[in-house]
Formats: sequence, structure tokens, C-alpha cells
Amino acid sequence: MTGGAQELLLSRIRDVPDYPQPGVVFKDITPLLADPEAFSVLTEALAEVCVRHGATKVVGLEARGFILGAPVAVRAGLGFIPIRKAGKLPGATLSQAYALEYGTAEIEVHAEDLTPDDRVMVIDDVLATGGTAAAAMELIRRGGADVAGLAVLMELGFLGGRARLEPTLAALEALLAL
Repeated sequence: MTGGAQELLLSRIRDVPDYPQPGVVFKDITPLLADPEAFSVLTEALAEVCVRHGATKVVGLEARGFILGAPVAVRAGLGFIPIRKAGKLPGATLSQAYALEYGTAEIEVHAEDLTPDDRVMVIDDVLATGGTAAAAMELIRRGGADVAGLAVLMELGFLGGRARLEPTLAALEALLAL
């Protein structure tokens, strides 16, 4: 991705101080999504990552990963699979619990959506601690598919997600490092 494209994306991400709690600066991507040029640049860049790494399907993580993952899958000519919070998918699912700062959470995928022939690229808006991404990749592997990698709009490097995930990933690409 060119420097101009990165500048465009950065210019459309709004900092929201003290959200969702005091001391946190939330990176709001809604202005980027509202700008058709920026959104197109973003989805094209993520689609290129999918193609470059031989993905056959795209997984989007609830919720902003859905917003990014579905158009990325369409651009790359791939299928899209949502990974959702527990209890949101009907039918047979695989689930994976993971630790949060205070407690645990659980995500699910439809069991039949993953096959041994799949190379899955996980798409999300941000890589922070890597907890949700690690759980998603474990879920994909348990479903019998191969993980092609993780591609995100932005990486919050100070939270250590890359160090946590890199030993288990073929590819980890962040369009923006913050």
C-alpha cells in the first residue's frame, strides 16, 4: 500500500478520548467507512493481502470484522464466514473460549463452513492484545481449515498482539501501525 493510501486511511480515523473508559483513546473508523474513496482503498488493500497469501475464504470477527471482511471477500472473489459471539449462530457450531482482562468470552463459527481444503484469512479492524484473533485462529484450525493469516486495518503495537500471535501465524499484516 502506498504512503498516500496510508495517509488517506489515517486521516479518516478519529480519536475519541476517554472511550469506552477514562484513559483510553478509541480509534473510531466510522469516518473511514463513510468515505467511499477511503473505504474502497481499505477493502482493496485487504483483498490484495488475501490473494497474496492464497486465501480461499475470509473470516470476519464480530462486529467490525464483518463490516470489513464481507466486502474484502467479494473483492478477492472469496467466500465469507462470520465468527460471532456465542449464542448468535443457529445450528451446529464450534466454539472457543478465551480470556479477557476480567473474565472470559466465547466465539463461534458454523461447523460446516470450514473444510480441510480452506486457507482462511482472518480480517478485523484492529489488532490489540490478540486474544480474539488467537481464539478465532484456534477455532478455524479446530474446524479443519488452515489459517492463511491475519490482516487488520490497524495494529496497536503497544498492546503486544503481534508478539503473541506471530509464532503461530504464516502472515500477519497491519495496514497501519499505531
